[in-house]
Amino acid sequence: MGRIKTIARRSFLVGSAAILGGVAFGTYMYKREVENPLEAGLADGEVTFNPFVKIDAGGVTLITPRADVGQGAYSVQAHLIAEELDVDLDRVRIDPGPPAPAYYNGVVAAEGMPIAATSDSFMARAGRGASDVVGKLMGLQLTGGSSTVPDMYDRLRMAGAMARETLIAAAASQTGLSADQLRTEKGAVVLPDGTRMDYVDLAATAAETPVVEDVTLRDPATWQSLGKPHRRTDILAKSTGTQEYGIDLMMDGMVHATTRTNPAIGGGILGFDATEAKAMRGVKAVVAITGGIAVVADNTWRAFQAAQAVECDWGPSPYIGDTADQFDAVAASFVAERQDSQFKDEGDVTAALEGASEVMEAEYRIPYLAHAPLEPMSVVVQLSAGRLDIWTGTQIPRFVQQGAAGVSGLDPEQVHVHVLMSGGSFGRRLEDDYVRQAVEIAMQMPDTPIKMVWSREEDMTHDFPRPLAMSRARGVVAQGAVQAFDLSIAAPSVTESSLARLGQPAMGPDVAIVGGAWDQPFAIPNYRVTGYRVPAMVPVSSWRSVGASGNGFLHESFLDELCHAAGVDPMTERLRLCADDLSRAVLEEVAKMSGWGSDLGPKRGRGLAFTLAFGVRTAQVVEVTDTDEGIRIDKVFVAAEVGRVLDPVNFEAQLSGGVIWGLGHAMNCETTYAEGVAEQDNFHAFEGMRLYQTPQIEARGLENGDKIRGIGEPGVPPAAPALGNAIFAATGQRIRELPFSKSVDFV
Repeated sequence: MGRIKTIARRSFLVGSAAILGGVAFGTYMYKREVENPLEAGLADGEVTFNPFVKIDAGGVTLITPRADVGQGAYSVQAHLIAEELDVDLDRVRIDPGPPAPAYYNGVVAAEGMPIAATSDSFMARAGRGASDVVGKLMGLQLTGGSSTVPDMYDRLRMAGAMARETLIAAAASQTGLSADQLRTEKGAVVLPDGTRMDYVDLAATAAETPVVEDVTLRDPATWQSLGKPHRRTDILAKSTGTQEYGIDLMMDGMVHATTRTNPAIGGGILGFDATEAKAMRGVKAVVAITGGIAVVADNTWRAFQAAQAVECDWGPSPYIGDTADQFDAVAASFVAERQDSQFKDEGDVTAALEGASEVMEAEYRIPYLAHAPLEPMSVVVQLSAGRLDIWTGTQIPRFVQQGAAGVSGLDPEQVHVHVLMSGGSFGRRLEDDYVRQAVEIAMQMPDTPIKMVWSREEDMTHDFPRPLAMSRARGVVAQGAVQAFDLSIAAPSVTESSLARLGQPAMGPDVAIVGGAWDQPFAIPNYRVTGYRVPAMVPVSSWRSVGASGNGFLHESFLDELCHAAGVDPMTERLRLCADDLSRAVLEEVAKMSGWGSDLGPKRGRGLAFTLAFGVRTAQVVEVTDTDEGIRIDKVFVAAEVGRVLDPVNFEAQLSGGVIWGLGHAMNCETTYAEGVAEQDNFHAFEGMRLYQTPQIEARGLENGDKIRGIGEPGVPPAAPALGNAIFAATGQRIRELPFSKSVDFV
């Protein structure tokens, strides 16, 4: 019987959350019939064992459905499969695969639930298990929340093991030997006499062999590549300038387009005059799209130039237009009717504050921040004979497919999304606005491949930024200890804003408003964190580490203030308050790494911050010097607990990259608005950390936990508060507003 008929009746392990939630649901393999998208169009002699492995005459193809936006997602997914399949990655094809429910994310939904990573209660386990159910029912194919490794760790290894054992069974059937006489080695089944049967040569037999489901995953002690330093699959191309990104795609007969929409966000267009633009060299068309215009030309530069020549009559922005007024709206939201959540309320905070002889109070602010990936939004589209093809880098291929179907009037099955390597994202490619624009252009120019690229200015000014936020904190210290901590945070809701663009209502509280603050592992006697939802203003979206990106600063800066007010060392007090063994080990490790407590000398200071986000406990120590020209960041020590480090080299790169990202934005970056228009329109006005400012970074991964975690985002949240606390230690100046460059200079 062929694979298409047999695979539908077979169960496949999906969702590590279902395994980790075993106490809640019973320890079991989460069984269901999975439609394998690789079965479509299989030819004779080709075989697919599950949605992640395919073998044909051309070789072995590994499907890596989590998007690669620079974090090495394709590489780690391929290594997870290859470790069990026993293939050399130099001899396989790596493909992100088609949009399909089989590639749902069973972990990411848990980030939207008020479940503390430190909790192992029945309800916590049930909630994590429910995340897999939500992901499955929604077919939630999404990359984000540092979920690639936690979600795929078991699924991909199981996929590789099933394929391996089925190939062994096929070889046994073909040779008459028993399976236990055979072994695998680098893409081949090896017979007792040393004869090698290449996987490709076994494909036809394997296609008629029942899939072996009862498999044993290899002991990590026997791993050949996982857990050891190895070369990322994209490192050679990226090191030699040969990596092709979405923006690099070229096709015969291609035309080039760009769009221009109202710089005042949401203002729309009342009319336009394209007379001058149409007369410019190379211009093929100027067409109307939702909210603006598009120019089609024979190259991108000419499209850019012509777009600026179109005279547009813009409407006013419907949102609060100026940053000062936006912050006023945030400040006005600290009222009962705007309360969104209060997930932490321990002890009796009100009584502790009312009974204290002195209450410390502080207000902190963080700004809007653009995503600003190096590769601006770009996509290639072609609409022909009832088929729409889309080539782009995206973290949400199924949402792109559905959104494009809605714009074009086609059925989703008629929309084919080809996912390409992204030149950065930081959350920006969780949106599909640019794809929808390109589809509108394609509908007016059928049968033509169209590459649509945004200018840098369009990209920066039409971003969905990280929301601005404000905190109001009160605290009490006594007898050299922190006794009360009351943190209120007001911010627009990322969830509400994102769902609105999908035409869906937001229900319940938004955990992101207080993410990285409400669930910190400190046993402060009186401890409360309250979230307030600011009415919708400029549309916002997820930004690297989402709510924790700013809330780490809001929480850890004030905790540092309380420690100093109590006259106690910030590390000593955090260790005393820490109610979680894994978190304590991270703090102890970073203290050891940094030589915490030793004398740095005059005009120097160390700052400490700890944030638990995305299940990862991360601590950072930043060392600075107060020079005559400004603050110099000398060194950063960072430790994180991730359960298991799969690639030590990439782990260090991702954790260090998060530090640089967090520090650079804390130093210099903000997005401000005037009359609804973003004022920072290119990198010169949104300057991150310069190369000469980059400190030496020492990163270390701990493997004490029993849950594997991702590391793309957790390095970000502690960076800003650790830097602020270091500046205070060196100068005595407590800075409560980002970016720090408003208050100090950096060298």
